[in-house]
Amino acid sequence: MSAGANRSDNPIGNGGPGAHLAVSSPDHAALFAAMPTPYLVLTPQLVIVDANPAYLANTGRTLAELVGRPVFEAFPGNPDSTAPDASGSRIRASLERARDTCRPQTLPVQEFDIPDGSGGFTKRFWSLISVPVPDDEGRCRHLLQRVEDITDYVRQQAMSDHPSGRGQRWHRRVLEVESDLFARGAELRAARQAEADTARRLAALSGVALALGRAETLDDLARVVNERGLVVLGAHGGVLGVCDGEGRLRLVLTDGIAPVGVGPETVLPLDGPYPSCVAARTGARVVLPDRAATEAFSPELARLSAATGVQAWAAVPLESGSRRIGSLSVGWMHPPALAQSDLELLHALAAQSALALERIRARADERAQHAVVEGMAEALQRSLLTEPPEADDLQVAVRYLPAASLAQVGGDWYDAFLLGDGRLALVIGDVTGHDRHAAAAMAQVRNVLRGVAHSRRGAPGAVLSALDRALQDLQVATLATGVLATVEEVGTGDRLLRWSNAGHPPPLLLEPDGTVTVLEREPDLLLGVDPSVLRSDHTQLLVPGSTVVLYTDGLVERRGAVLDDGTAWLAQALAQWAHLPLEELCDRLLAELDGSVDDDVAVLAVRVRG
Repeated sequence: MSAGANRSDNPIGNGGPGAHLAVSSPDHAALFAAMPTPYLVLTPQLVIVDANPAYLANTGRTLAELVGRPVFEAFPGNPDSTAPDASGSRIRASLERARDTCRPQTLPVQEFDIPDGSGGFTKRFWSLISVPVPDDEGRCRHLLQRVEDITDYVRQQAMSDHPSGRGQRWHRRVLEVESDLFARGAELRAARQAEADTARRLAALSGVALALGRAETLDDLARVVNERGLVVLGAHGGVLGVCDGEGRLRLVLTDGIAPVGVGPETVLPLDGPYPSCVAARTGARVVLPDRAATEAFSPELARLSAATGVQAWAAVPLESGSRRIGSLSVGWMHPPALAQSDLELLHALAAQSALALERIRARADERAQHAVVEGMAEALQRSLLTEPPEADDLQVAVRYLPAASLAQVGGDWYDAFLLGDGRLALVIGDVTGHDRHAAAAMAQVRNVLRGVAHSRRGAPGAVLSALDRALQDLQVATLATGVLATVEEVGTGDRLLRWSNAGHPPPLLLEPDGTVTVLEREPDLLLGVDPSVLRSDHTQLLVPGSTVVLYTDGLVERRGAVLDDGTAWLAQALAQWAHLPLEELCDRLLAELDGSVDDDVAVLAVRVRG
């Protein structure tokens, strides 16, 4: 409960000057009967349920003749009348608008004949005001129609030039009726102005809703609510509160609400003595219409009011389904005349804010998950795409450029390691896919290949065959292409490249004079297709200064072009930059891709020193 929950709204009950006077409840039936102005009471179905004596006297009917009858059955209209609306359709429309909109409706002048009791009709002119009587839920329970017979006035206007119309009595009657019509005209203008104001505020609320839809962060949301929503409500400042799930409410305050020395953001316990806390905790609306109500709510709010000059408050919960996720509070420097429409507008703004808050939270969760995935992938990359070993007679350079947006490593990989017999093993491969699942499969293939290569110490073809069987036994269900090569010493300064190709793009040989050879051989099956297949080995002599480039298809694939065109481009580029150091050569190759690729790119290059 809030600190001001027990405060009485009865001034007599608060120790005022009349604190000891006993006040009886008014007799509403007697008041209704005594009213000199005619009134008719209808159900929402336009059935008569009551009429005061003034109404009965004005129409010449009895209560028994009217109660329980539809109003247009009791007063059917004159079928012989030549009036534009003899059937009373305008009266019916006015009553229905009052019922459906729960707003008063006025008909300043309406011609409608009524039965004269002898089978005929009497011509009458009326001024009508229809007022809805709402129930506790705001729906129309009854319609109260104020009826004023202005027949004398209308006739007097028509005969104003006749000498018989210039008497003092008629003059007085004209003044009375004209004064009444003037007052009702003012009421009508005020009602229309209120409707126009409401339309403008609803249009502004629509603009706020669009701005909330573009909000990406909690600060964006608070800025829209506080800078644009407050204008709609005519408030001086606002507080957006967001529940943090730990019994606290994170507040974002405007400058006009935050006291001196308090930043724009603060955190309060949900059971704090402020309207925003009560609304967020209980789901109840808190309305403090003036300084007295504000000071009675809690000492803490009274001190805040004194520090900021805010005298009146309204707070509503932010709800998403059955969950309360925060609150929206607004404050006024001067007590506002809060109508039900103002509170409905505040609830509408709160509902829009709650939707925006849920969307922002969902996106924040997605970004957090994204960051976790990226962190895991980066760690996986660091552990798998290791630096190549150093050798006195061989230089190795590696590059990797991912294509997947949710991870920093995909299905492509490179590897270089020394075997126990002194050979340098080189691996380039590509597991299908470009996401964390491909990265996980790649890690399994890479690690199993390392283990098989160290244990068997055979030719590359035999190692790949053993890898294929191991993947089947370990139930690693994936497809992969790859090249496994070894470099071994065969003479003074010369090296022998031995490789086996499992459905992968062929290596390229760059010789010291700039000649480029595509080491194209008949490739074997992809890994993961048939473990029983025999795999072949190929050899190439490497003289000092020779460079071998292994790569994945992301380097040579071009949208709308065949793979051979990409291979030809790579051969031309290598020939053009044959004079460059190995590391710079690799950088130039990736620079040609402009940093944006549709597939992962891995490059492994080895150069024989000499």
